[in-house]
Amino acid sequence: MKKIILVTICSTSFMFVNAQKKEFLNPPKFSEADLSKTKSLLDENAPAEILYKSVHFMVDTGTGTLHKKHFYRVKIYNKDKAEDWLNVEVPIYKNSHDTETLTKFKAFTYNLENGTVMPLKVEKSSQYKSKESKYVTVSKFAFPNVKDGSVIEYQYDVISPFLFIIPEILIESDTPSLYTEYVLDAPLNIAYNINYTGDLMPKYKEVEERNMYSSQYKTYRFAYENVKGFKTEKFVRNDRNHRTKISAELNSTNFGILKLYSSSWEQINKRLQENEDFGEELKRSKLARENMPSGVLEIKNEQERANAIFAYVQKTFTWNKDRGIYTENGIKKLLETKIGNAAEINLFLIMLLREAGIKADPLLISTVDNGLINLVSPNVSNMNFVLATIKIGERLHIYDATSKQSSMDELPLRDWNQYGILLNKDKTLQIQLTNTKPGSTFLTVDAKMNEDGSVSGTYSDKDTGTFAMYVKDSYDENPEKYKKQYKENFSVDFTDINSKVLENGEFESTMKFSSMNMIDRIGKKMIINPMLFLSKNSNEFDQTEVRKHPIDFGAPSTKVKKITFEIPEGYVIEEMPQNKRIVTEDKEIEYSYMAEQKNNKLEVITTTKIGSADYPKEYYPAFKQIWGVASKFENQVISLIKKQ
Repeated sequence: MKKIILVTICSTSFMFVNAQKKEFLNPPKFSEADLSKTKSLLDENAPAEILYKSVHFMVDTGTGTLHKKHFYRVKIYNKDKAEDWLNVEVPIYKNSHDTETLTKFKAFTYNLENGTVMPLKVEKSSQYKSKESKYVTVSKFAFPNVKDGSVIEYQYDVISPFLFIIPEILIESDTPSLYTEYVLDAPLNIAYNINYTGDLMPKYKEVEERNMYSSQYKTYRFAYENVKGFKTEKFVRNDRNHRTKISAELNSTNFGILKLYSSSWEQINKRLQENEDFGEELKRSKLARENMPSGVLEIKNEQERANAIFAYVQKTFTWNKDRGIYTENGIKKLLETKIGNAAEINLFLIMLLREAGIKADPLLISTVDNGLINLVSPNVSNMNFVLATIKIGERLHIYDATSKQSSMDELPLRDWNQYGILLNKDKTLQIQLTNTKPGSTFLTVDAKMNEDGSVSGTYSDKDTGTFAMYVKDSYDENPEKYKKQYKENFSVDFTDINSKVLENGEFESTMKFSSMNMIDRIGKKMIINPMLFLSKNSNEFDQTEVRKHPIDFGAPSTKVKKITFEIPEGYVIEEMPQNKRIVTEDKEIEYSYMAEQKNNKLEVITTTKIGSADYPKEYYPAFKQIWGVASKFENQVISLIKKQ
């Protein structure tokens, strides 16, 4: 089997077919018939269905503001599974000079009671605001009296001074939609690039110049009918990358003088180098000189010197979880408080590296949950994180000091997202990011079978590399919830759960366990699965439909399960389980099951190896076959019989 490399990039050019004339921005009147519907014809199991969705962006020539108008009408079939629709959140953005304003908010819940439509208005007093960050406040509201069969409806207008970026709108959401439209109206002297990604083509579209709002405008109008809910696939780290969606970004303005905003990566680099919250901070070499860790400059080996500086920054400063490519409070404040955002920590790392005579530059990325960088349409808004790079000889190495467990070229899973933009003073480069360092998981059980049918022992769950970083982040977010998962995911009684980072950066959880449910008795025999509670009960590659998207694990991996248990005195194994090894022709995927008796103990070791971080969809049948084999062999049972 030959490895295939797929490269997907967004395109600003697109073609539409089957376009027809259509009246946009004309919501149909509320229909009592919608309250009588019992299921969606697009998906009979859907808990909700969009009856009408309209998103309208309009640049007001009189005020110079952007109006973001939203109208939604949604049918609720199963309110317990449609919770995302029952609580609406509207983000409001601001900077140090300007802020957005939420206006014209209206929302209703409609129910059919005794044959009569009963509307219930969402009162303004039920709304509340939550400050998510320095720049974002979210207005939240909940719909009252929602039942199975209700229809909810809401509309609002956000007036924004920020004309640069038109928010990205999903056409394909998890919820099926009878009708979705997207409209952007911009005066001719303000031009936008339209970025359209995905497979769906609109039924109706208009892209033309018109006289509107007492001025000349260019309008972009797309409408879609009967869009099914997007079906997620396992092993896709951000399926938003594969959904049909539309966004727009400012290309140019012409108020007597043409001003270009969309530009090349080189121009973006130049602007960033001159930005007070990016390039100007990097120039503050005095701060780096005064805070250089002692003894570092005496290290002769360049890579060792770089690693020592990285270790100092990693240990000294704590990430406040704020992302972004710009400093928020500045490097000086970082040095005072020892806490900062991603840009402050990694830009200071670059400053120290440069001061130590090492060629170091920033690498801009978009984290996995932020989506892919649009390489075709350069724009700094695509990116939300900055890393540090060094060049030693001809090799480029990457650091991320926001993670306490990362090391050179070993980054958190969130960082590995196909591409990054490397900025240095001479040129700008597009860097392909491929995680080649494997992460490993070692699951170890040391158990004893007792004649009374109980099994007890110890269990260890240890992760290394990128997996250790991922697990540690999950643990830090909620330690009690993390520990609770062991009791929820396994049908055994765990006690004395202890989770910690080991000296070498690995993350390990250890615990004791006991169970009365692992052994079945048939006459004088004891029947047990030697994998105990670690058997693979199902095939995770169980998709019956044709695979549509690449398979993304984030990192090459090795998973080892080792189970050792002591056989009760006076018992023997009637028949050993069968061993198995299966591997693809290109040795990319490998699985083995090995069982061996050592005196009065049985040892079972399974090993699963995945050679790369991601695979094209054509690999799906291979994964399905191997995982099927693993499930079969890990559910073998053995019989223990008492000696005569």
